[in-house]
Amino acid sequence: MAKISFWLQRLAQLLIVLLLVTFGVSMLLRLIPVDLATVLLPVGSESERAVLRAEIGLDKGPIAYYLQWLGDFVQGDFGKIYFSGGTEEVSTHLAQAMPRSMLLMIYTQVFALAVAIPLGVISAYRAGRRADRIISNTLFTFSSVPSFAIALILIIIVGTKLAWLPTLGYVTYSEGFAEHFKHMIMPVLALSVGLIATYTRLLRADMIAALREDYVTMAASKGLSDRRILWRHVFRPSSITLFTSAALSMGGLIGGAIVIETIFATYGVGFEIFAAISGRQYVALQSTVAVIALFYVLFNLVVDIASGFVDPRTRDRRVNA
Repeated sequence: MAKISFWLQRLAQLLIVLLLVTFGVSMLLRLIPVDLATVLLPVGSESERAVLRAEIGLDKGPIAYYLQWLGDFVQGDFGKIYFSGGTEEVSTHLAQAMPRSMLLMIYTQVFALAVAIPLGVISAYRAGRRADRIISNTLFTFSSVPSFAIALILIIIVGTKLAWLPTLGYVTYSEGFAEHFKHMIMPVLALSVGLIATYTRLLRADMIAALREDYVTMAASKGLSDRRILWRHVFRPSSITLFTSAALSMGGLIGGAIVIETIFATYGVGFEIFAAISGRQYVALQSTVAVIALFYVLFNLVVDIASGFVDPRTRDRRVNA
């Protein structure tokens, strides 16, 4: 019963966070000192704007507007993109953009963790030695370079001068498995460099602290190999902060991907946000931010569940709290 109560409480907290985020964005839109109907239909007649206000709830108060938008959002109606000559469904754009951004984020996280975990383990095991200093200084140097600068350097050197990889566009699996990955390599590298530096430092700090624990000394006194002590007894409890940071970074990657997706023309969710802001499509922006918040909350819930399996002590402490 305690476990069920904990997870119900956790779900309630995440729902509250999601509602607060979407409500906050809704209120920000209503605070814009212009008539949204005029912004969305700059060349429309006053009667057309009145119909638009009633359609999206702008003729109602802030709370009623939010409740109408939330009801439509829950039913899968994310609103429309308005332009001269017609409208397009936001859900249609997101259905195309979301898989691209999700793949970009997943590839970035997998690559960043695959590189950062062995580097963090080596740095912790060799703390204060030459290998640790080389890894730390190299990662510190790379982390000081913004992702868009890395993207431009990759385009100039790898894409243009060496012509090893394509510089623009997105290719689906159905169009070619190899071509798909060729188009994703440079965006993934541009986004993952900063994450690798962050993840390595987090894991290094936690593993150094864990190596000083009594149970590690006891494991060494039993004659266990350094490899087994590092990966079985030290890495597992030290990885909680790492994976929590990885989950939090999934939401942050959307912000970084706005620039990267624009540079490489992959047209994911980041580009949709950029297009909504530049085109003043505030209803589309509100729904897109809500979708991002939803995935952000889900990622954190997954990490909460996974951390209990990685280190059962954390699960027991949370349940009994």
